[in-house]
Amino acid sequence: MAEIEGETAPGFEGVRDAFAANFAEGAEVGAAVSVYRHGEKVVDLWGGIADPQQARPWQRDTLQAVYSTTKGATSACALLLVQRGELDLDAPVRDYWPEFTAPVKVRWLLTHQAGLPALDRPVPLADALAWDPMVDALAAQRPFWTPGTEHGYHGLTFGWLVGEVIRRVSGRSLGTFFRDEIAEPLDLDFWIGLPKPQHHRLSRIVMPEPDPDAMAGFNLDDLPEQLRDVLAAYTDPTSLTSRTYDAVEPRMDNNDPDVLAAEIPATNGVCTARALARFYAALIGGLLEPDTLALATTEQAAGRDRIMRIPVRWSTGYALWTSEAPWLPQTMFGFSGLGGSIGFADPETGLAFGYVMNRLSDGLTPDPRAARLVTATINSIKEQR
Repeated sequence: MAEIEGETAPGFEGVRDAFAANFAEGAEVGAAVSVYRHGEKVVDLWGGIADPQQARPWQRDTLQAVYSTTKGATSACALLLVQRGELDLDAPVRDYWPEFTAPVKVRWLLTHQAGLPALDRPVPLADALAWDPMVDALAAQRPFWTPGTEHGYHGLTFGWLVGEVIRRVSGRSLGTFFRDEIAEPLDLDFWIGLPKPQHHRLSRIVMPEPDPDAMAGFNLDDLPEQLRDVLAAYTDPTSLTSRTYDAVEPRMDNNDPDVLAAEIPATNGVCTARALARFYAALIGGLLEPDTLALATTEQAAGRDRIMRIPVRWSTGYALWTSEAPWLPQTMFGFSGLGGSIGFADPETGLAFGYVMNRLSDGLTPDPRAARLVTATINSIKEQR
């Protein structure tokens, strides 16, 4: 059984028990979880193996690629510019990015309503890592729906779209802006574009093992209609869903040092669980002023997402609570990532939460590891009231 290291404040021992249970059941290889309450650290735990190929243990400062959990950091950069009066959410994107052709408001980039989740032709991986070829392609792309009328998860393009607006306004790349304005002032182990000298601290991602018997006796017609719709969207290579995740060809690999060294603000953030929780603690602790924080917590679009094919609720830059993950606080805002990582804050209870891990889940259902940890955290808070 993996040794669990770290600390919990009195009353939060249940989170340690939940974290240990994830390992005991074989659900984890290496992982970390951190919780802040009203700006104070109450949970900081880690354990397991960071790199199975080298049998390297997970340490206090082990870094983890967190996929779309990165989007929460990217959104915060945009909201800081809004807070400073340098970015108008209701202005056309072309006011800041003249080459951009679609009739899209800045706000719609952050609420996944721009209609630009995919490209007519996938961009080669080398071009995606170089930045300019990707933003040039997005600037010329016709929307797949009338902007502002529907919402669909911009799984990859979100980062380049929001990041290029930030670059045009601030004169700095998204990764540089995040480092200068958020990560370094808060002393966070959090990067979008990981410097090569930090790569030795990285955990290695462990992909889910395929189950050859999983489809035995499987009948698509036996599934509920929504699940049939989801599976059809993800398995049809011509669907807009598949094209969204295939906007870069070949797909990016977050075990690739070149991918992690580039700036991919939708998917290649690297951090510790501690940094992720502290980041969200800062958002509700004064980094975002009340009017700006309200943008992050107020619903802007809701209903079945055109890309993910499940019900979602979007604020300006963040995901909000839905019944798809009932274990989350109903007043939370945050972002989760491929395979299970999640960061969020709940202004009502002063809770800020970060969970990172290297074994990816299959992604078909909400991750039970995160659900167990969040549930234990909420129960610990309830018991102290």
